[in-house]
Amino acid sequence: MSKVKTSFFCQNCGTQYSKWQGQCNACKEWNTIAEEIIQKQEKVAWKSEPTPAGKAPRPLKINEIDSAQEVRMDTTDSELNRVLGGGLVPGSLTLLGGEPGIGKSTLLLQVSLKLPYKTLYVSGEESQKQIKMRAERITPNSDNCYILTETKTQNIFKQIETIQPEVVIIDSIQTLHTDYIESTAGSISQIRETTAELIKFAKESNIPVILIGHITKDGNIAGPKILEHMVDTVLQFEGDRNHVYRILRSLKNRFGSTAELGIYEMLGSGLREVSNPSEILISHKDEELSGTAIATTLEGMRPLMIEIQSLVSTAVYGTPQRSTTGYNAKRLNMILAVLEKRAGFRLGAKDVFLNVTGGISVDDPAIDLAVVAAILSSNEDIPVGKGFCFAGEVGLSGEIRPVNRVDQRIQEAEKLGFDTIFVSKYNKIALKNTGIKIELVAKIEDVASILFG
Repeated sequence: MSKVKTSFFCQNCGTQYSKWQGQCNACKEWNTIAEEIIQKQEKVAWKSEPTPAGKAPRPLKINEIDSAQEVRMDTTDSELNRVLGGGLVPGSLTLLGGEPGIGKSTLLLQVSLKLPYKTLYVSGEESQKQIKMRAERITPNSDNCYILTETKTQNIFKQIETIQPEVVIIDSIQTLHTDYIESTAGSISQIRETTAELIKFAKESNIPVILIGHITKDGNIAGPKILEHMVDTVLQFEGDRNHVYRILRSLKNRFGSTAELGIYEMLGSGLREVSNPSEILISHKDEELSGTAIATTLEGMRPLMIEIQSLVSTAVYGTPQRSTTGYNAKRLNMILAVLEKRAGFRLGAKDVFLNVTGGISVDDPAIDLAVVAAILSSNEDIPVGKGFCFAGEVGLSGEIRPVNRVDQRIQEAEKLGFDTIFVSKYNKIALKNTGIKIELVAKIEDVASILFG
């Protein structure tokens, strides 16, 4: 038994201190530093096979290392596979975070019930009967999924040795604790130690582990920032609980792109994969209304058609309001300044409200042109034609700048039945004989004259 050691940790950001102080120097929060026991006894949590004599790891030349492509494990969920980069990598550690009640446990329980691999679902938050009730709503029968309600890592590893699963899911990392650290579950040192034990287990057994993580009120994953550095993949499950659609994003991925996006629809029977998100992001209406325009954007390799809605009205109070949902407010102010200065539209004394439908947030500059069209349409009270869509970035001098992968955007617009797409005249377009009319524009005035005469 080694001597008990204590240290002081900030419960907000995880910074370690040798003594207590009122304010954390790193995150500037007050009264968040607490004393924790960081060492109880020297033991090994996950016992791997002993290394044979003479077989200790040795350095290899980089050209001697086997570069065979790692076989990924299919999760049977096309959206999750896309965000992970093709499936689960054996021996990887994946962290899934999101708001309470957004559907993290439902997503992973649904995946574990459909996986063709033997799966151990460990829950520290729900009883086995509660999980069974949810499982019957999602998929009534599964012979490969084992449910364990346990929070001590030593007991979890004993069950893993007994069951020999091929995939392990932990719900959630904040509920786990180990005997080798004397502090409460969810504390900085417990999260760090239990994650380190799971990493050691995953790397030595080549079994993928998926963790569910809580988030703070700021939307960041709870616990020390080192938690995100330790794992291989960090996924974020987002969406408004008032909407039925959920978005799965990759914030970090050692085995794939972080630009990919998965979209789900929350139903009573679980989460449904949305293979064509453009259909849900565009409103279906019979009559043409002013203030709406369709933009083509890209999320990873996937092109999306989204609807931009705008409302321009005379300001009632002295200071006009600028309000956005799903779009950068500073960028909206910039576009309004360009419209005022370069194109001569008097919007300085008017309220401007902007909304991206579907409850998603977009930071692709290619939707700037659609934002301009929606604002001018609402200001003039003239609807944009149903068959029109837009792909262009607006510069400070009022010019329409080219955007990347314009061919892919044009093909998506043509596939969904649009007649005309507005793009920058400086874009190099390789497509020939397209069924959609490509309107090349250089300035905002060109777009306004075509749309509103």
